[in-house]
Amino acid sequence: MQQQPSKICILGGGFGGLYTALRLSQLPWSDVPKPEIVIVDKSDRFVFVPLLYELLTGELQTWEIAPPFVELLQDTGVRFHQGVVSDINLEQKRVQLQDGGEINCDRLVLALGGETPTDLVPGVTSYAHTFRTITDAYQIEERLRVLTESDADKIRVAVVGAGYSGVELACKLADRLGNRGRLRLVELGDRILRNSPDFNREAAHKALEARGVFIDLETKVESITQDNITLEYKGTTDTIPVDLVIWTVGNKVSPAIANLNCKQNQRRQIAIAPTLQLIEHPHIFALGDIAECRDAEGKEVPATAQVAFQQADYTAWNIWATLTNRPLLPFRYKDLGEMMALGVDNATLTGLGINLQGPLASIARRLTYLYRMPTLDHQLKVGFNWLARPIMDLLQ
Repeated sequence: MQQQPSKICILGGGFGGLYTALRLSQLPWSDVPKPEIVIVDKSDRFVFVPLLYELLTGELQTWEIAPPFVELLQDTGVRFHQGVVSDINLEQKRVQLQDGGEINCDRLVLALGGETPTDLVPGVTSYAHTFRTITDAYQIEERLRVLTESDADKIRVAVVGAGYSGVELACKLADRLGNRGRLRLVELGDRILRNSPDFNREAAHKALEARGVFIDLETKVESITQDNITLEYKGTTDTIPVDLVIWTVGNKVSPAIANLNCKQNQRRQIAIAPTLQLIEHPHIFALGDIAECRDAEGKEVPATAQVAFQQADYTAWNIWATLTNRPLLPFRYKDLGEMMALGVDNATLTGLGINLQGPLASIARRLTYLYRMPTLDHQLKVGFNWLARPIMDLLQ
């Protein structure tokens, strides 16, 4: 009797989910029938988040950093299903979708990613913008268009949170708005980029100062209204007029993950083994923002895109190993450094003994991300466009 193919369901189409699916489709399945692989995401597009900032400055186009899943998965055998996860039954490996659909599987991958909490301060939900998705970028773009076309002398923008996202946004928006921009970076802590190398932090300070961005450290946001932001600094409260607030603070897991019946930490991240399996459910894997992961040496790894990118290879291999009776591999994280955009044609790059800043770092950052794009076909399309664009600009 012919063996029935297994079914693998991957929830989430970010770096963790999509790259796991692509890797699974490439592994050899000669010993067992090739499994049916389905990936579920609420959006119809994959978003290369580290390049999302370039949409706001017009440096890149939507198709370059957010190709449709259907296009990326063409000829891979992986099926895409657009939907929102409402419930996950770990014991039965069953997924319930908001549209009433249901998916049963033999292996389940949890890669839903994080969300930006908007219930921390009054007014955030109603008046501030988050920055994680293409929709977020479009909404901010539309607001910037309205402000730019207005007769206002100054455009006042407050970016809350001085982590990577906040700093990169502040620099990009300062370059876009030019002399009309009045940028303010608000941070509750006593320094920007708390977890970044000193080289990057110093470069970021210089970039922000060169662009006239005000940096409010040790400052708490009390509330946000349609036209104002109220800040508290060492017992003194000040209400400042503002045209646009972008909220980059915090990270939380989706309700579908938070409500799971499994071991989780205080942030509701799922506790997983070094093989990326749930401790109580070895047929279920988790990676990315939602997972509390320790590598083969017992070290906790950060929840970053770089980590999810590397975890995807291990997740795919270990799923394949469980289906083909091979040994599983514990996750071994390789810190390759970090890259950060600090405005148009300006970036920093640190890692592997290299510290680089300026236009050359910006080129290196682009090329690195081009290499990490999900498929060779997309890499070639984007790479050709990057090469052709300067020539087309000269001809116009």
